[in-house]
Parts: sequence; C-alpha cells; structure tokens
Amino acid sequence: MPIASAGDFACISRRTLLACAGLTALMPQAVRARQSGAAGVAAHFAGKHPSAYYQEAANLFRIGRQDEAVFLFYLGQLRYRTHLRARPNLPQGGDPALFASLSESIGRPINEYAFGDISALERTIAQVLAFDLAFPDTFTSPTEFPDALRANREGMETLRRRIIAEADRIREGRRANGLPNRN
Repeated sequence: MPIASAGDFACISRRTLLACAGLTALMPQAVRARQSGAAGVAAHFAGKHPSAYYQEAANLFRIGRQDEAVFLFYLGQLRYRTHLRARPNLPQGGDPALFASLSESIGRPINEYAFGDISALERTIAQVLAFDLAFPDTFTSPTEFPDALRANREGMETLRRRIIAEADRIREGRRANGLPNRN
C-alpha cells in the first residue's frame, strides 16, 4: 500500500486542511506511523491494546484513507480475536463486549467499503497475515499464546479463501442491496 504524504490529502475538512498545511500533529497517529513504513506501524502499536487498531482504522476511514483503514482494521481484528482466544476468562462485559461493539460500529462501514473490491480485500488480508508474521503482536505474545494465534491466523486465511471462492455471489448480493462494486 503506498503511503501518501500530508500534501496528498484531499482538503475537505478543517482537520485535513491543516494536515495539508503540514501540521501533521493533527493527523491520525497511524498515518504518521505508516509514513515510516511497516516498522513504523509496528512500533506505533507495540504493546497497545488491540482496540487501538480499531480507533486508528476509524480515524483513517473518516479522513478518506479507506484502503489503509481496511488494512489496520483487519490487523486489529486478528490481534483482538487472538487476545480474546488467549484469555477466555475475561469478564464478558469487558473486552469481549468492547470487541463486539467496535466490530459493529467501526467494522460495519469498513467492511461495507472493503467488500466492494474483492481482489483488493483479498490482497489486504494476505498483507495483514504477512505483516503479522514479520511484526509479531507484543500485546498478546505469539510465543506465550501460539495456539490462539495459529487458530486465528487459520480463520483469517479461511476467510480470505472464502472471499475468493464466493466473489461472484458477494458482488451479486451487493448489487441486490444497492451497494457499489468497485471491481
């Protein structure tokens, strides 16, 4: 995924106008981290709770950086699911409830966008899985919880294959629901 500079932002809102003016302190943190490449993203999220990925994905989506938001959302989903599987005794009103809420409030619009371009979504999920191998999660350690990570990586890979296999059906369902297909 190419990383744009602050000057590449479309100046629509006051926030993005300030970003265009070079005031990058007002840009979402993940945008600044992504400008440092994958290592910058990994460093930015090192040790952070997986909900941080969702919040940054929402910020990116809001400012029109949808493709980056999709990447960060799916990385966050992989890491949040791993966190929950690794810690099955968490209080149901805590992290499991927050995950469900974030998946609905942030995930729904991101997924609505993402499923509009099946090939891009498939590539993004493959990139998420590759990134996760190259930059392991430091909040839920893969060495401490290898079974949780393996199960969730397998689940995401299954999703990726299912998306490819059912691409025509997904596109038709979107058409029937009045949603655009971008490919």
